[in-house]
Amino acid sequence: YPPHSSLPLAIPLGLQPSPNFPPPCTGGGVCVCPLAPLPCPVPLPQAELGGVGPSGKNAGLITSPEAEPVRFGWVTGVMIRCMLNIWGVILYLRLPWITAQAGIGLTWLIILMSAVVTTITGLSISAISTNGKVKAGGTYFLISRSLGPELGGSIGLLFSFANAVAVAMHVVGFAETVRDLLLEFDAVMTDPVNDIRIVGVITVTVLLGIALAGMEWEAKAQVVFFFVIMVSFINYFVGTLIPATEEKMSKGYFSYRGDIFLENIGPEWRGESGNFFGMFSIFFPSATGILAGANISGDLKDPAVAIPKGTLLAIFWTTLSYLAISATIGSCVVRDASGSLNDTLGSPNATDSCLGLGCGYGWNFTECAQAGTCEYGLANNYQTMSMVSGFSPLITAGIFAATLSSALACLVSAPKVFQCLCQDKLYPVIGFFAKGYGKNNEPLRGYMLTFVLAIAFILIAELNTIAPIISNFFLCSYALINFSCFHATITNSPGWRPSFRYFSKWSALFGAVISVVIMFLLTWWAALIVVGIILVSLAYVSYKKPDVNWGSSVQAGTYSMALSYSVSLTQVEEHVKNFRPQCLVLTGPPSFRPALVDFVSAFTKGVSLMICGNVAGVKEHVEWLNRRKVRSFYTLITAPDLRSGARSLMQVSGLGRLKPNTIVLGYKQNWQTDSPHNLENYVATIHDAFDGRAGVCVLRMKDGLDVSQGVALPHLLCVPTGSSVKVLGADELTETHFQAPQKKRCVDVYWLFDDGGLTLLVPYLLSRRKRWSRCRVRVFISGHLGSAEQQRQEIQLLLSKFRLGFSEVLVLPHVAWHLKEFEDLVAPFRLNEGQRSPEATEALRRETPWKVSDEDLRVYRKKSEQQVRLHEILQENSRNAALIVILPVVRKGACPSALYMAWLETLSRDLRPPVAFIRGNQQDALTFYCQ
Repeated sequence: YPPHSSLPLAIPLGLQPSPNFPPPCTGGGVCVCPLAPLPCPVPLPQAELGGVGPSGKNAGLITSPEAEPVRFGWVTGVMIRCMLNIWGVILYLRLPWITAQAGIGLTWLIILMSAVVTTITGLSISAISTNGKVKAGGTYFLISRSLGPELGGSIGLLFSFANAVAVAMHVVGFAETVRDLLLEFDAVMTDPVNDIRIVGVITVTVLLGIALAGMEWEAKAQVVFFFVIMVSFINYFVGTLIPATEEKMSKGYFSYRGDIFLENIGPEWRGESGNFFGMFSIFFPSATGILAGANISGDLKDPAVAIPKGTLLAIFWTTLSYLAISATIGSCVVRDASGSLNDTLGSPNATDSCLGLGCGYGWNFTECAQAGTCEYGLANNYQTMSMVSGFSPLITAGIFAATLSSALACLVSAPKVFQCLCQDKLYPVIGFFAKGYGKNNEPLRGYMLTFVLAIAFILIAELNTIAPIISNFFLCSYALINFSCFHATITNSPGWRPSFRYFSKWSALFGAVISVVIMFLLTWWAALIVVGIILVSLAYVSYKKPDVNWGSSVQAGTYSMALSYSVSLTQVEEHVKNFRPQCLVLTGPPSFRPALVDFVSAFTKGVSLMICGNVAGVKEHVEWLNRRKVRSFYTLITAPDLRSGARSLMQVSGLGRLKPNTIVLGYKQNWQTDSPHNLENYVATIHDAFDGRAGVCVLRMKDGLDVSQGVALPHLLCVPTGSSVKVLGADELTETHFQAPQKKRCVDVYWLFDDGGLTLLVPYLLSRRKRWSRCRVRVFISGHLGSAEQQRQEIQLLLSKFRLGFSEVLVLPHVAWHLKEFEDLVAPFRLNEGQRSPEATEALRRETPWKVSDEDLRVYRKKSEQQVRLHEILQENSRNAALIVILPVVRKGACPSALYMAWLETLSRDLRPPVAFIRGNQQDALTFYCQ
């Protein structure tokens, strides 16, 4: 860099590597360090670098540019690919047959219904694909980045599988045509069914070879197939204009006739699948090729332009071709014909009566029509288009091109979608198929998996069986694409800004609903299987919670709902029946005090608000909470001391009604040795909580709460030589007392004063947890020996009205106590005013408000004696409890901080169980009324 540059120096190659700087250099053979120049330990080959090398010679810049991957435009990459995939086996081999079954009118309805679904889906996918840069992964990428990994992962699995099955469908269609040719020339290999299997396996193997050769060869093959199909279409339409020969008449073709059109305009259902939705289920897979272009989104030059333009034009032209072929062939060919030249009206074989349209043209097909043995006509001959055309081999070539191009497109789509799914690591095991090879990152392993699946379905060898299977998979994909567009629109996310504007959220919703309805109308059991697969995979991904963040519309929707509900909550007055302890937990870094986090989480998770507060913090604490599965917010604030930071957190934490009403903090274990100012701030923080009308909970563990430890580290990269200390907390797997099963132990509640019910509510919420459900709650109250039984019954009655499930009530008797240990505890904090003048004593009291005067000890002697006795009772009754809950009472400014901490210390010293000092703010937390 120039001398005046503020950037660090760039060091040339050839110097000795430093052991303190392990990262490899990137580009140009130099390493750049933020603080100090260090040599690069991993020199790049001199053949690829210029400058001065170890030899001291100036080699110049010799670069070998990496080969650019092949990229396609909207015509070859999307439109032609989609048209070829739509013009599949159904067009040539089933559209005439569907026309015979449903009639021209209902066939047009089937075509237009399919076009409506695909057009709406095309508009939705156009909107999604123009809302940011689209990468590889096609349909899966679009849905997963819009709806999130849960639904995206499900559709990735389904769509990959559907494309693999579609390969088999198109290959079987091709094999059927080859089988018919073999029958025509009497060259059957084994039998008709096994011939389909043999030809199908050979064909899919050849297609696999083309796909493995790379996208460039696959694209060239698709252009050739497109040209062949165009020639076959021209050949067909020319054939409908050529006058019928006698041979074609015997097979039911009579050129354009008005009465044939009128006869064929209505339906004539035949066979098991002879109904509207049976025909729709067979035809609809021919409309599923609209995603062929989007599925190779990673191989397009500009997906945002190519996908909308190519997809919508492909839908338009293919729909037009389907309508034209259905209308023309339905106007030229009758439903039943024998194919025999002897079935003319004047022939000796003719029957006395003649039924059907053929009679008007001199042909009598009555006998085969009544017997159901006709081999020709729209309803019987799958090769009707070939018979009508001007030159039948061109139709055969068109069938070959359509079926092979569709099969090839699906063979390419399935592995690419599946590869993207595997790379996202949403599911176990399948990561093996994520690896790509070559300049286009080809999923060779995915190709082999698709090949195996395709062969498995080719062995079924029945086109009408395979077609309905994949209809539900594609319809489910369409439903989710449309729902993605609808959901992204209604969430009003500022990030939803598609450049394609010609869509409506309501049309997208209609497309999603109609796709689901059609799924169940076609094959209800297959639809249930698809829904079941989605629910299972959705549950798995939701449970595993993969570490991905794609800014999905689900996140935007969650935010929108949370905002709406939070605002609506502010319009509702609080009611005691809905009281929840909403806790601000002063944890510091949460990983330093995991027991405190787990304690509050145990009674707030899924019930109420929990916020972990820290006066300073970093993002890693949020990640720690998430990994530990603690449902809590995390907030940090910068402040000079605990009290001011805690006060700020109390004021700003929360939103509307979702504001903390209970402050939770850990017991100050080192209060006797810490700075007196820190002690004063700690107790003042408790008083500030009461001033803010919040309850307080102080948790004490025998061994303390802070598990952090300092670890000495060597100097870091590019940091001057020395040492530093990093403070580490508990990892997310550390188990605390509140995460362990408590078995049949007790939770002892010392309910000595009325605080509104918070002291009773927290143990109740704890007892609802599975780990604490076997504990029994014992409630201790203060009383007199003479009326102990009456007091016990009164409290039992009150607890039963509260419906807490606490039935064990114990009355504590008044017994004598001794203050010797307590006096020793507060001795270091005595004011010792007897040794000073009154003026000096008053000045010292103002400067050290935490110190205990003789007057304080006299005024609070009875209370101090009570704490000593309570400690003895706790030792006697609660030595083996799972948790002790007790309510300390003190008024702000009533006693010095040291005296208050001495009371808490006296109560909880040397107790094995955790002790929770809980006091409400006199706000009712429990009620036994219905309103």
